[in-house]
Order: sequence, then structure tokens, then C-alpha cells
Amino acid sequence: MDLAESKIERRAVYQPGASSIEGLPTALQMFHNHPSVMLMPHWHVQVEVNYIMQGYVHYLMNGREVNMKAGDMCLFWGGQPHQMDECSDDAIYAGGHLPLVYFFRMRLPISVSSRLMKGEILFTSATDAADRENFPRWVRYAKSGDSAKAQHAVEEMLLRVERIVLEPYTMLAAGGQDEIDDIDQSYAQSSRTVARMCDFVAANFLLEIDSVDIARAADLHPKYAMNLFKKTTGMTLSKYVNLLRLSRAQAMLMKDETNVLQVAMDSGFGSISAFNKSFRHIAGMSPSDFRRDVRMVAQLVPIA
Repeated sequence: MDLAESKIERRAVYQPGASSIEGLPTALQMFHNHPSVMLMPHWHVQVEVNYIMQGYVHYLMNGREVNMKAGDMCLFWGGQPHQMDECSDDAIYAGGHLPLVYFFRMRLPISVSSRLMKGEILFTSATDAADRENFPRWVRYAKSGDSAKAQHAVEEMLLRVERIVLEPYTMLAAGGQDEIDDIDQSYAQSSRTVARMCDFVAANFLLEIDSVDIARAADLHPKYAMNLFKKTTGMTLSKYVNLLRLSRAQAMLMKDETNVLQVAMDSGFGSISAFNKSFRHIAGMSPSDFRRDVRMVAQLVPIA
């Protein structure tokens, strides 16, 4: 891992942990702050919306570089490892992390949502002064302690994300750039059904559940449920359950002293071998090596 000393000295560095987005995979969270660079990629099981209010940021996402400047907005699936490795000193960004149950309640064309879930990035510069006012206000409302204000902020932000596809935008594919077809496909019913499945998984992913349990919760035949989920999200039900478990495990490895076996059990995995295989598949390393690298970063970079 290349930990550039100059970058460490002049940039606030992201220090993920169990109280951050990785450890709360079913919570909708909003933010408005100066971004912190990441010295290693991370992943989470929410769809992320980023709006750059001032300055610029640089991402490594799914095998490609993404540069964003003031006025740009993007939407991407956080289940693919990604890293913000550079930003300007004056950078301010805002946005949110949307659990899939919220994401699939929005009225996005399936031609967009399915491509996002497969790792493409929705990018737009069609923002305006209202965004500069609204994003900070939504964060204030969400953190106000007033449930009515918090709900209002969530609903407004989801409507704003829906509006992205009504104005010019681009889908950035891994390793290339493609303009998306202008296809108006209504799939409101199927997306609501997927949201029901996501609701059940969010409440039960630490338990021993399978596709039959998930399908029953949505009043579907298991085969139909699996096909619908795969068509809508680009991944299987079992992979989504695994991603929620891995997100929790990642947070525990980043913060807790719990041994790897206990992390596996507490994250819903039935065996250490299944946990190691799943973790290595997404992180490219074993859980033990991941924890070692996180600790090395923590020692080199004091928490801001």
C-alpha cells in the first residue's frame, strides 16, 4: 500500500469504524462537510449520492478515475470498493447514503437502477442554487432530533435524487463512458416488491435466513423472488445478504478487538471458512490482513 507521507500530512484522513457508515448498513445517513481522503478502499451496502459544493474531489471507483468539481453530482452503489484519494483544501461536499429499501422506493428507470447496481456511476452537472441551499438544510433537519423534520429531509432528498434522471446525465461505466439510452420503463410495482425484500433482509440479515424466508416475507414464490431481485439489482439475494454481513464485519475489524472467528459469528456467517471466502472476494485479502492494514493506517495517521 502506498501511504504518501505528503498526503497524510496535509489532508484529513477518513477513519472508518463501527459507528460509521460501514457499521450501520441499514441506516439512511446524510452528510455535509469537508471530505477526508481514504488511504485504502472501503465499501458499504448503501447507494451513495455526492454533491460537490465547492472545490474538487478525485475518486477511484470500480476500475476508473472520477474527477468532480463544484456543481457536480454523482450516484453510485457503495457495494463496490471505492476510494476518495484526493480533494482540494477548500472542498465541501454533501449527500447521503441510501439503504436499498429507500433506493428502490424511488421512481428511477430500471435502465438506470440496474446499471448502478452493476457498478456504473451516474454523473451530472445539472445542479443549481437550490441544491446549495437544500443539501445543508436536509442534514440539519436529519440531525435536529425532530422526527417530522428528519422525515421531511429524507423525502425531499429522495425526490431530488429522482429528479437527476429528468435532466442531462451520463452513466460512467468501468473503464469507459457511455451515454445511457433514453428509456422510460415503469417498474414501480417490481421496485416496491424489491423494497419489501430489502426491508426483511435489513431486519434479519444477522439471522439464518435464505431465499425462501425472504420470498415468504414478500408473498412471492422463491424462484420468482430470486429472479426479480437479480433482474432489478444485478445481484442475487444471497449476495446482498452477504454484503450486509460483510459491511458489519468490516466495521468490527476496523474498530473492535474481537477475534476474527467471533467477528464472523457476530456478522451472521455460519462458519469461518465461508466468512474468509466472502471477505477475500470483495476485499482482495483475508480479514486478518485487512485488520492489519487498517491498524497500520491508524498508527500512521492520528485521528482528527
